[in-house]
Amino acid sequence: MTLKEIVDKLGATVALGEDRLDMEVEHAFASDLMSDVLTLKDTPVLVTGLCNVQTIRTCDMANLEVVIFVRNKKPTEDMVELAEDNDMVLICSTYSMFKTCGLLWDLGMKPLY
Repeated sequence: MTLKEIVDKLGATVALGEDRLDMEVEHAFASDLMSDVLTLKDTPVLVTGLCNVQTIRTCDMANLEVVIFVRNKKPTEDMVELAEDNDMVLICSTYSMFKTCGLLWDLGMKPLY
């Protein structure tokens, strides 16, 4: 599925990466624990409610390109700048993590494991 399909399904906003919405993705991982994110071996979409600069740094270390922030969290200007430097896409969903993951599942998103 494309990021555009995800944004449309979630009724989400794009904080960064509007020009990359044609990107194809098929796996996601949901966590608020960045120590769990650091164990990832693939490059899935990260679904998280942890919205701070450390989230962006962790995603950079784990080579993650797409972050979906849940619970109406909005990245700060510092976060957007750092994410832009690392060629990331930042998406903001108003839904809870549970509902966001359910909607992604409905679209055919696969779990990482």
